[in-house]
Amino acid sequence: MRISALAAALLCSVTALPAVAGDAWDSVRAQLFGDRPLLDGSDLIALDAPYRTADDARTQIAAMVHAPKGQWLGKVTLVLDENPMPVSAVFALDAPQQGFFFDVTMRVNGPTGLHVIAETTDGRLWVTEGFVKTSGQGACAAPPGSDPDAALATLGDMVLEVGRLGAQPGTAGGLEAALTGRLSKLDVDISHPSHSGMQMDQISLLYIPMRYVETVEIDLDGGGYVDVTGSISLSENPRIGLSVPRAARSVDVTMTDTRGTRTKQHKELAGF
Repeated sequence: MRISALAAALLCSVTALPAVAGDAWDSVRAQLFGDRPLLDGSDLIALDAPYRTADDARTQIAAMVHAPKGQWLGKVTLVLDENPMPVSAVFALDAPQQGFFFDVTMRVNGPTGLHVIAETTDGRLWVTEGFVKTSGQGACAAPPGSDPDAALATLGDMVLEVGRLGAQPGTAGGLEAALTGRLSKLDVDISHPSHSGMQMDQISLLYIPMRYVETVEIDLDGGGYVDVTGSISLSENPRIGLSVPRAARSVDVTMTDTRGTRTKQHKELAGF
């Protein structure tokens, strides 16, 4: 995990955000960041999550993040505090950005606090938090929505779609609107059962071995852009949406799952 030697000097005059979300978050926070201060990112991170999930097994969670003036984003992390694998998605930017948007379909196992943490390239950490109520379906242990054998036939297939990134929550006016205006939205639809290891085969009554999307590497114009690290929190057949610079003319996506299956997809964006 990257730790900047300048972080202490940069943080001495800044008040850290107090932990108010409970024991689960306190534990995750300590494991991820140790005693590094987490700064109030409510002015930098606009979180978009439902008050209550319509479908626990496929819940869209999104955020628009922008860096403080003069800084750049290096990593964005989504934590679902009470999920069995709380660190649910990590976006490590190979090319630091002033603004970054993500939109992912997640399993939400039960009522949970959630946190989005942005790390700027100077080593500072910024966080905002929310809370999601659920419908009581216990998504991580819910039976798969498709036949496991049938799902293997298309495992790793990907469809890439690119469109304009419209106005996002918290992006009205100023820098946020300027950043949004320079970004497009890439949607990566992945065919994958995302087995959590907690699901039971309804015929054999045996637990289905864990197998999920481990990494999604996204390259633009032949160079690295962002590496996404997944978890069992990703929904079955997950969709990962994220912002890309509007000037990009090609995208290459490589998906690797926890069994080592590796698939690739390419799309030309010229003229978009």
